[in-house]
Amino acid sequence: MKGEARSMLHDDKSKQEGHIWGSMRRTAFILGSGLLLFVAFWNSVTWHLQRFWGASGYFWQAQWERLLSTYEGKEWILFIIGATQVPGLFFWSFNGLLLVVDTTGKPNFISRYRIQVGKNEPVDPVKLRQSIRTVLFNQYMISLPLVVFLYPFLKWWGDPCRRELPTFHWFLLELVIFTLIEEVLFYYSHRLLHHPTFYKKIHKKHHEWTAPIGVISLYAHPVEHVASNMLPAMAGPLVMGSHLSSITMWFSLALIITTISHCGYHLPFLPSPEFHDYHHLKFNQCYGVLGVLDHLHGTDTVFKQTKAYERHILLLGFTPLSESIPDSPKKME
Repeated sequence: MKGEARSMLHDDKSKQEGHIWGSMRRTAFILGSGLLLFVAFWNSVTWHLQRFWGASGYFWQAQWERLLSTYEGKEWILFIIGATQVPGLFFWSFNGLLLVVDTTGKPNFISRYRIQVGKNEPVDPVKLRQSIRTVLFNQYMISLPLVVFLYPFLKWWGDPCRRELPTFHWFLLELVIFTLIEEVLFYYSHRLLHHPTFYKKIHKKHHEWTAPIGVISLYAHPVEHVASNMLPAMAGPLVMGSHLSSITMWFSLALIITTISHCGYHLPFLPSPEFHDYHHLKFNQCYGVLGVLDHLHGTDTVFKQTKAYERHILLLGFTPLSESIPDSPKKME
């Protein structure tokens, strides 16, 4: 019996090692192919974008200078509008559409892409109202004052309302740096919040939703909202001394991406939310955004053994991945 047990343990270890090497080969293939495609099309893409940017650059510069003239001497108002109200408008517009589906189950074209089938069909209205109140509190009682507090530091470092708009290539560089800084800060702050010392008193609030919806991306304890939502997103612009235009686009993009990660639907042609959805389901896997640090720290090993991992791809068709890659019969029971 002991020999059989050792043999089974050896077989399991071999399978696990094989899975890891297989994942590494797939990762290398995907990254290598992506790099080749990137190099092949880079010159063509940048040429077209630069042509568009060059053609429209004067127009946007003129609009920006007009805004500066309107708010001359009160640039802080312009900063607050651009850094909070414009991203907030994107957030609530997108979540408004998702909430229609969450509360009515219609249109069926969207609801059929639900990741956790049978959950939030429809969403609990009492729980939803409580969550929306918390989200509004976080946005207007925490985020807004924090952005106001940030303004003097940005103005001292580089003046976000300076007259000249950033170039297209500079914004792309900023976007890469913002993303990397947010990934590092979010991963470690998020993982720290899962420590028993902090989880029960702080992070458990966010995990009340084991099947997340888009609007709860900002549903969190105030401490978590500052440490894990705001600071990772704000650190990049602060380090780079960014222009308000870059800050507005980055904050808007960050809110849209986190909404997609929490929305509960794996929709065609949008980034896959399977990674973070699985985190809400299991709690102890998939702490990051990009998944790079999870791979390095081994906090996605269980996830990689699931059907959710197989479905963690960009959906390029209209057949839901829950149908083309269904759960095993054992999981469906």
